[in-house]
Amino acid sequence: MKFRKKPVTIDAWPARSVWLAARDNWVALPAEIKAAYEGGGLIFAADHISIQTLEGALRCNLDDMIIMGVKGEFYSCKPDIFAKTYEAVP
Repeated sequence: MKFRKKPVTIDAWPARSVWLAARDNWVALPAEIKAAYEGGGLIFAADHISIQTLEGALRCNLDDMIIMGVKGEFYSCKPDIFAKTYEAVP
């Protein structure tokens, strides 16, 4: 059987931009990212971001994208998969 993803608009951020803002310009972080950090869902490490999921900690490398799912959950996505799966919404 084959399936197609339903058209859903998501929020996503380049992990490197989020990591740099957390380090240098906290005010520039999106509210969703700040809330996830303050709730323990994101941990900023020296060279990556750790995302807490129901399955455990997920390492998000700085070249990855951070995606907020339809239920407000966060996860990372490799850039090549992201480019094949998502397109910008005007």
